Amino acid sequence: MAGTPGRRSDLYTLSGALPVLIAAALFAWFLGMAPAVAGGEVLRWAIPWVPSLDISVSFLIDGLSLSFALLITGIGALVLLYSAAYLDGHEHFSRFTLYLTLFMLSMLGLVVADNMITLFVFWELTTITSYLLIGFSHAAPDSRRSALQALLVTAAGGLALLAGMILLGVAAGSFELSEIRAMDEPFTEHAMYLPVLILFLLGAFTKSAQFPFHFWLPNAMAAPTPVSAYLHSATMVKGGVYLLARMHPTLGATDVWTWTLILFGGFTAVFAMVMAVRQTDLKQALAYTTLMALGTLTLFLAAPVGYAITGMMTFLIVHSLYKAGMFLVVGIIDHETGTRDARLLGGLARAMPATTLAAALIGLSMAGLPPFVGFIGKEILYAGGLEMPGAMLVLGAALTANILLFATAGIVAFKPFWRPAGGELPKSPHEGPWPMLAGPLILAALGLGFGLMPVFIAEPLVAPGVEAVLGREGTVAELTLWHGVNLPLILSLVTFAGGLLVYLAHQRIRAMLAAAEARALDFDAGWDRFLDGLKAVAGWQTRILQSGYLTSYLMWIFATMSVTLLVTIGLRGGIDRVPVFPMLDVTHWIVIALVIAGSAVAVFSISRIAAIAGLGVVGIAVALIFVLYGAPDVAITQLLVEMLIVVLFAVAALHLPLLPREGFRKLHALVAVVVGGLTTALLMMASDGPIDRRLTDYFEIASWPEAFGRNIVNVILVDFRALDTFGEIAVVVIAALGAYALLKGAPDKEES
Repeated sequence: MAGTPGRRSDLYTLSGALPVLIAAALFAWFLGMAPAVAGGEVLRWAIPWVPSLDISVSFLIDGLSLSFALLITGIGALVLLYSAAYLDGHEHFSRFTLYLTLFMLSMLGLVVADNMITLFVFWELTTITSYLLIGFSHAAPDSRRSALQALLVTAAGGLALLAGMILLGVAAGSFELSEIRAMDEPFTEHAMYLPVLILFLLGAFTKSAQFPFHFWLPNAMAAPTPVSAYLHSATMVKGGVYLLARMHPTLGATDVWTWTLILFGGFTAVFAMVMAVRQTDLKQALAYTTLMALGTLTLFLAAPVGYAITGMMTFLIVHSLYKAGMFLVVGIIDHETGTRDARLLGGLARAMPATTLAAALIGLSMAGLPPFVGFIGKEILYAGGLEMPGAMLVLGAALTANILLFATAGIVAFKPFWRPAGGELPKSPHEGPWPMLAGPLILAALGLGFGLMPVFIAEPLVAPGVEAVLGREGTVAELTLWHGVNLPLILSLVTFAGGLLVYLAHQRIRAMLAAAEARALDFDAGWDRFLDGLKAVAGWQTRILQSGYLTSYLMWIFATMSVTLLVTIGLRGGIDRVPVFPMLDVTHWIVIALVIAGSAVAVFSISRIAAIAGLGVVGIAVALIFVLYGAPDVAITQLLVEMLIVVLFAVAALHLPLLPREGFRKLHALVAVVVGGLTTALLMMASDGPIDRRLTDYFEIASWPEAFGRNIVNVILVDFRALDTFGEIAVVVIAALGAYALLKGAPDKEES
């Protein structure tokens, strides 16, 4: 991946410099909003998009969205700068920066959107762009598989989320999140609350890889390291966390919400850290620590109180800083040594002093040691856990996860630099270039600086973020390194001691976990089996439905339509009453006789020309109905269409064999009778109820003054719906040209 000597670095090209400048400019723009947001303002812009459906492109900046926006743009600028050196000379570097920039903008749109439909559009854009980033190394089968897996899992959750958004928007009477939060009555008392909650949780859990949807995230490590640093720190995987935080005022504060998030979030956090200690690949270990962070954030979003939400907001910032920085450090190690294997790495401190410094500072914050901001975040989480329902369960999960996180920080940040090497490295280690070092060093300095002066994140981000998550003012914990001797401090000391013991014994623990993992349920392999089963079902369905015979296709289409109509009529209570028909005269009975005779010919005949002629008789009978009820123009159209169809088909049918000698085609007749009966029933139901005459009255009034025509049907076709008529004419012409080409190109019998 290194650049060619004497070649101009990609950093100084348009595709290298412009994305960095865009991200930096956006960061500066959002940073300028911090004083207003800290003062309690909520900034909002809206542009009508689909006014008839109450859909607007609306954006909202409050403490929650501003925190995410600053993380997305700030870390995005550093990652894009890092990428210019990491992928310097790569043949697809421009494509990579395009994907990453599009992803950044998509994620920004997601976190600042106020309209749910707008939010969903950006939600799916992050899914698509992350698919492109994870599968960037498209020649590698693992990359393609991991990208497809992430796409299918998160897109399936996205469909559930869309259904939940539609239900919520219809039930609440608005798709604007700010308006839904301001409703007089809480949505938690609505009859649709539980279905909406389940659908939103499915969307959030798949996006943020909560158990049992966790398996796609570690596999996403097939992406280049800058992608991992970005997606796993402040962006895509936190999209689900953002959604839960944004919906907290609307869907939170119920037992279902609280215990679902506690159980799934707590289990995900502990399970992920057990798997992290098991890994020998530094990048995989960091991937599982991301799962731990997502589980922890989900766990504390279950809280109805401000103290725990303060811990969540603080840990959101803490994790983004140390995780992005540590991924970038691991990328430097891989780039300059050729490996990420913890069993081989060691003794890098002398050859890579700047990387060592960044890793040490980031690792200390990751481990939660003072005076780093990681210590403050951990302390507040412990304090907030004491006020949550199921406090012992919450604290037990948080303590276990943090002990294992401490040990993993030692494995990733300490061992490669200070322990003896475990084997020969593929490349002679040396320091990375400055664009790769800038990001880790800046993030490391921020972790230390915010720890010493937490006021810089407390007032502009954390406090407004807590208010945004709760939807009201709440108790915000003070961000400080010293809260006195209390239970959170004691739990921190237990974390340090337990983490150190796990680190010292991690190789033996890793061996035991490897033996246990061999007997455990493999969700990744289960995904492969699920896809194999899905393909088998698709093949079975295709063999039945896609037989290659048009008759079979029509049978399935009409049979499916019949079943759905029967179910719908049954759910609607059927026909309330049987309408009374007027007495029929001789002309009506003649039309009925023509319909029956034509249908009988079509059913019994083995001649295709006779069958189509029978259908033509039915069409003529329909035209007579139009004549009887005063619509001669429609009758003429019907007659012309029937004549055209019969003539064209008769010419084509000369080259076709006779129909099979089956006699009475029972199945065809049955489907035809059912479809006809259902159509009749629907017409009876429609005619039995009141008819909305608004359009009818409008056309009656406007036909002559506006279109100068007294034939209302013609005026509608030619003036009011001229584009529809033009489209229909175009379809007929295209069909005629196609039919002419087929007939003209048919070989003569003598030639064949």
